[in-house]
Amino acid sequence: MGNVGDIERITQNRVVKLFKEKLGYTYLGNWEDRLNNSNIEEALLTNYLTKKGYSPAHITKALHELRITANNYNESLYTNNKNVYKLLRHGVQVSQNPLFQHSNWGEAPKFPLDFSSSAH
Repeated sequence: MGNVGDIERITQNRVVKLFKEKLGYTYLGNWEDRLNNSNIEEALLTNYLTKKGYSPAHITKALHELRITANNYNESLYTNNKNVYKLLRHGVQVSQNPLFQHSNWGEAPKFPLDFSSSAH
């Protein structure tokens, strides 16, 4: 163990073990060097949201908002991560009704990205 990366990997392995063994999450593997690696797994998220009953239009709009927030090059990585967490925690506001998009009189329905009740 000669560099900081080794210490980081040990910590990551402990966190993976916690999520798998104590919290019941499914570990998908170390995707660090995977082709087309992304911090948003759109296929997995789309599948999950479809099973939860969300429409394809809502899913598409929510994924779009998530991508914009995660990949905001005008903000720091810390700020992007904080903003993505807010979306995951509090939901993404999307509407299939274009009247809601630019109005002051109505609020678009909230699209919750709720992962707390799923089997991980």
